[in-house]
Amino acid sequence: MTSSRTNAAEGPVPAREVARLALPALPVLAAEPLYVLVDTAVVGRLGALPLAGLAVAGVMFAQVTSQLTFLSYGTTARAARLHGAGRRSAAVGEGVQATWLALAVGLVVLAVGQVVAPWVAGALGGSGEIADAAVSWLRIALFGAPLVLVTLAGNGWMRGVHDTVRPMRYVLAGNGLSALACPVLVHGIGGWDGWGLEGSAVANVGAQVVVAVLFLVALLRERSAAPGDDPVSLRPHLRLIRAQLGLGRDLVLRSLSFQACFLSATAVAARFGAPSVAAHQIVLQLWTFQSLTLDAVAIAAQALVGSALGAGGVGRARAVAGQIARYGTVIGLLCGIAFAALYFVLPGVFTQDAAVLAVVPVAWWFFAALQPVGGLVFALDGVLLGAGDAAYLRTTTLLSAAVGFLPMIWLSLAFGWGLAGIWTGLSLFMLGRLAAVTLRTRSGRWAVAGAVRP
Repeated sequence: MTSSRTNAAEGPVPAREVARLALPALPVLAAEPLYVLVDTAVVGRLGALPLAGLAVAGVMFAQVTSQLTFLSYGTTARAARLHGAGRRSAAVGEGVQATWLALAVGLVVLAVGQVVAPWVAGALGGSGEIADAAVSWLRIALFGAPLVLVTLAGNGWMRGVHDTVRPMRYVLAGNGLSALACPVLVHGIGGWDGWGLEGSAVANVGAQVVVAVLFLVALLRERSAAPGDDPVSLRPHLRLIRAQLGLGRDLVLRSLSFQACFLSATAVAARFGAPSVAAHQIVLQLWTFQSLTLDAVAIAAQALVGSALGAGGVGRARAVAGQIARYGTVIGLLCGIAFAALYFVLPGVFTQDAAVLAVVPVAWWFFAALQPVGGLVFALDGVLLGAGDAAYLRTTTLLSAAVGFLPMIWLSLAFGWGLAGIWTGLSLFMLGRLAAVTLRTRSGRWAVAGAVRP
């Protein structure tokens, strides 16, 4: 009987447990890019120039979340290990410290962003008109930066304690209200003509206010401790913040490689004119949306792997890794088939501009073909992030960007390859990451037991 229980604890988790964590995480991950897709469709009705401005500004604002994902993923990894070790209050405490850090960093981002926005938009946007449109959107949207980071921290600690339902409710509430407001603020209603491109930025900030307040209220309600545990402290503790920053350093460097790729891609696409950068914006936002959709399974992996290692279950963590790899591959394959089938319908939802639609197919078929690769890569990223194996992910992602993506897109600028060169670079980037995470997962060296990773 004892042997049977041990084997169960060391074996894979039930599929329903993965689904319990992944399915509520899916709307959370998809909500922001889905909102951006709605935003893209609404702004696209204004013409190619506002859409190009949104493309440049959107990539710039994405730095806020992309560079600081350790507030979410790093917090999940640390909180999940503590939760697996039976220390819920300490796990929630990681969320408190991440929230303090989010507020501090968010205010810095807001202040610095207002100063550098014109220069960065000019560097990325190429033409003065595109840059001006991007700055007009970005100056408003930056007021939501601290709120976005608070939301990242909230998602992190809640996933760590295996609660993905409340984040789903919070994010859907904020983004749903904002999606309803966006068309009105952009195009107006009745006799009012609306605010145009700036109206979408106002709607964006409105969503972030609602969601951040809900996460802060949830954190304040965690005042009472679990039985036998210490109370949750709401004060900042520099020791814990420094520990989070240590893990965050590796995740920030990893994120920098992503953003170097995507910023460079947008900058190169802008050099080929407004239709090219607008078409790139449409496919890139679909890529972002689908990447985060596939990442729902990886969120479950982070929580389950972290908890298993926190409880000393190395065998279970490895079994979960195998499960997640299979699930990610199958889901990615199905998504690739779906997007290939939707080619004749979906681009027209975002714009009716004939010049933009003529360029979309160049990137579309790369996007559809990469879905199975992305499904496996994102799944195994979740396994390694849940184990706190951030240093390995940092190094291999930087190498994949330096060897695969960046050379190809700059060559595409030099030789006039356009979106075909940009998306070939993205394909090389993803294949490099696939090789790296597959080798690491099979090695088993990431599976280190303990409430805190050494």
